[in-house]
Amino acid sequence: MTVFAARRDALRRLLVEKSLDALLVTDERNVTYLTGFTGDSSYLVVSRQSELLLSDRRYTQQLEEECPGLGLAIRGPGTKMTEFTAEVAGKLGLKSLGIESDVMSVGAFEKMKAALKATPLALTEGLVETLREIKDAGEVEELREAVSIAQRAFAVIRASLRLGRTEKEVADELEYQIRLFGGVCGAFPSIIGVGPRAALPHGRPTREAKIGDYDFVLIDWGARGKLYHSDLTRVLVTGRLSPELQRVYGVVLAAQRAAIAAIRPGAIMKEIDATARQVIEDAGYGERFGHSLGHGIGLAVHEQPRLAPDQDRPLVPGMVVTVEPGIYLPGWGGVRIEDDVLVTEDGHEVLTSVPKELEECMAT
Repeated sequence: MTVFAARRDALRRLLVEKSLDALLVTDERNVTYLTGFTGDSSYLVVSRQSELLLSDRRYTQQLEEECPGLGLAIRGPGTKMTEFTAEVAGKLGLKSLGIESDVMSVGAFEKMKAALKATPLALTEGLVETLREIKDAGEVEELREAVSIAQRAFAVIRASLRLGRTEKEVADELEYQIRLFGGVCGAFPSIIGVGPRAALPHGRPTREAKIGDYDFVLIDWGARGKLYHSDLTRVLVTGRLSPELQRVYGVVLAAQRAAIAAIRPGAIMKEIDATARQVIEDAGYGERFGHSLGHGIGLAVHEQPRLAPDQDRPLVPGMVVTVEPGIYLPGWGGVRIEDDVLVTEDGHEVLTSVPKELEECMAT
């Protein structure tokens, strides 16, 4: 049995639990996860007994190469996907069909509902995403490769960092280096924040702000390997190491280390978040840490699980999460330190290894 067949069988067990006859998978990443197919504009019907991939003629050769033996239904030119899906589902004689409600638009759902009068549609949420939370050995290796690509690219950027380069120039060079080292692309548009702009957790790099305008720069970046992603953040000191930067950086690093140390099977997600948050609150910066501690990473940059105050679930071996506490002070700047962490059978493993001691972050 292939890994993809095993994943579909795991999904079938969820269908039984939810009393569903089948699930229509429309999220492209979920289709990839369940079949290995990397094209787009394709849906997958998984019933309790079989599966059928709905695609079009552009992908016939790719389908044969990536998922041989998988049942296919190929639509021709001029046939709309919603109509084609309704036609195929109708022929399958399903008693009920689950819909990925957080993916399918209201308009598409209404058209599907009208076309499938004899088949009740059920709104579902997160069935495949629940399976994706637990990474198998192959997925972990792909994540390691994405981490390696990102780290090698960052090493080049750091070694060649020069005063006067704009945030955008650094971001563009980082993207280029990721691709040179074998990445498909960056995991997301890199965040480069010089000085006060580091107080923007998701700030976009500009052509105006330059390295050296202020004493430090925040760099949040990642790589997409073949399919899986990495996500890291570091702060580099490009000028004078001020007492305030030393203090803020020290608090964030202590918060991150405390949270990582608490990661293990059975640990409650919100308690990991609280561990880091408490360190920051005790230092007087609680109001300046305005986001959750971390998120899952895999086929998507941001996916389940989440290390957040509203998450009561336990960590499970195979989960991979970011740990990224931050302190953001408008007008001064911000510090965020981020690593990717695998939950193991007896604890955790930090997959990322870019130096983060403050004295190791001196770029000049």
